[in-house]
Amino acid sequence: MSSPTQPQSPDGNGDVVLVTGSSSGIGAEIARHFADAGYRVAINSANSVDAGEKVASDLPNAIYFKADISDDTEAKDLITRVVAEFGRLDVLVNNAGVTRQIPHDDLASASPNVWREIFDVNVFGTWQLSVAAVEHLRRSPHGQIINISSIAGSRPAGSSIPYAVSKAAVEHLTRLLAATLGPEIRVNAVAPGLIDTEFTTALTGPREQVRSIAPLRRIGIPTDVARAVLGLAHSHYSTGTVLLVDGGVHLR
Repeated sequence: MSSPTQPQSPDGNGDVVLVTGSSSGIGAEIARHFADAGYRVAINSANSVDAGEKVASDLPNAIYFKADISDDTEAKDLITRVVAEFGRLDVLVNNAGVTRQIPHDDLASASPNVWREIFDVNVFGTWQLSVAAVEHLRRSPHGQIINISSIAGSRPAGSSIPYAVSKAAVEHLTRLLAATLGPEIRVNAVAPGLIDTEFTTALTGPREQVRSIAPLRRIGIPTDVARAVLGLAHSHYSTGTVLLVDGGVHLR
């Protein structure tokens, strides 16, 4: 596939954004919002190749890249390939993540292997990709990293204890990188609450609970998260911020 042409846009101005885990759900919606704002977009997934290529084909100036970010070699190669295709990298959105549905009181099921599986992607993958991207982001006039966390990272909630702890790690990593990489690179995070995707449709109990306790009386949709991510991308005086997108559930 040939490299896409650079669009003229008052927003993205042809900047390049890599959105990991963007073959579906929240990641795909984030990619669409960046594309609509004039960015050139790198779509990524570890699997779901057909879905990822479909997302890329539906967007102007987008290319799909298959890579497993939990593998350090593949993470580094992903950054290299994106820069080779687009000539630059301005924004890295670390959206790729995994979880396991394990009740918090079922301690035995949260085995060390489960912890490793989740941390390999959510924490180590985020770290590896960020480190690999830094040299390229520093060349951008507004290089930045935006991590996707979860309200489970700051409250005793979430699909499993290992998942919640992994997101707490992502949030503190966000602050540490922001303090370390400024002023050249800004680092922020978005922490969604329950979002209506194909992965949450079966969570009838949690969905009803959110609708009943959230001040906004609804669960979120991927567009809610995508708008927050794009807003942070354009908030040039924000770094080290973790932006909650949960309809106010954290207030209850």
